[in-house]
Formats: sequence, structure tokens, C-alpha cells
Amino acid sequence: MRERADSLREQRKRETSRALTDAARRLTTEKGFAGFTIEEVCAEVGVSRRTFFNYFESKESAVFGFATIDSSQEALEEEFAARRGDLLDDFLRLTLRRFDLFDPVEDAPAMFAVIEQEPRLLKAAFEHLAKNERRDVGLILRRTAEADRTADAPDAQLRAEVVVHTVGALVRMSMDELLHRQSTEPFADLLTRRLDVARSLYAPSQKAH
Repeated sequence: MRERADSLREQRKRETSRALTDAARRLTTEKGFAGFTIEEVCAEVGVSRRTFFNYFESKESAVFGFATIDSSQEALEEEFAARRGDLLDDFLRLTLRRFDLFDPVEDAPAMFAVIEQEPRLLKAAFEHLAKNERRDVGLILRRTAEADRTADAPDAQLRAEVVVHTVGALVRMSMDELLHRQSTEPFADLLTRRLDVARSLYAPSQKAH
């Protein structure tokens, strides 16, 4: 019963988050990004300003649908930190499970439309992406430190950055395949195949060629 209650609570949270984003995007379309306030977004959805900030850090975040980290995502990250398998495989798994939570592929057209109307929001989007990348680097460093207390810090930092930015680039390639080339292949397959190609290119056996 408790698991069911938690599931329903998470569902309601996602519905509220979605409603706030939909309202923020519609108001951006109607009035421009500078033409409305957070209070107006809240009034559209019927929640308080305090509730708004339980979901989003700013008006920009609401427009993009960049919600604050919730318990479901935290659970996925804790599971990743505790795993001891191949780092790339585990990080890819975390990435795909995050996509299952938020489905950014489905949301991308609406987000691109907002950016096209308000190009200045592009900076906020890149800042949010960079913030998430720093968070993931820290998550990998934490996992590395817990697995190997003697790990060399500078090398560990570099390795974490390479993993995060490599998978990030492959994610963008896969999304481009879906959104602009109308691929019917599942996102998970597109991403996994690109990671396999990257591994084959940088495998030790290739260094001599």
C-alpha cells in the first residue's frame, strides 16, 4: 500500500510539474518571456509561489521543463553510485533510465519552438546542461572514490569528464537521428549502438593503426 501511495504521489508531482511547464510555455508564446511573472504561472495551475519553487529553480527552468531533482531520479543516481560494473555501461543505463522518467525526445519540439521564439533563452538552456554535467561528474567521482580509495584525483576528474561529455555527445547524436531524420529505431538502441562504435574506435587494439 505504501509503495502504491508513493507511486501516486510521484504521479501527481509529475502532473503538477507538467502543468507548470505547459502554462509557462503558453504564456511565453502569448506574451513573450519577459511579459509574465511566476505568480501568473502559478495562478494558471492553481498552486502557490512556494509550491512553484518546489518544482523549479526559476521561470526559465519552468519553460524548459527542467524540474528540480526528485526522489525517483535520486534513487537512480544512488543505484548508479553503488554499482561496480563497467562505468560506461552503468552510466549509459542511468542515462536511459532518466530518459524513461522525463522523455526529453517527446518534449524537444516544444522546447525548440520556445527557443526559436525567445533566442535569449538558449543561454539558460546551455547553463542548465553544464550544471547537469557537473553534477554527473561529481556523481562519477563519488562512485570512483567509494570503489577505489587510492584513485588518483586529477586522473579521476578527467576520466569522469570524458565519460559525461562522451555520453552527452552520443545522446545528442541519437536525438538528432530521431528528431531530424525521423528514425524509427528506439532511442536506447540508437544510443547503445553509438557507444559501441565509440568503443571500437578507441579500443587499445586500434592505437597501432
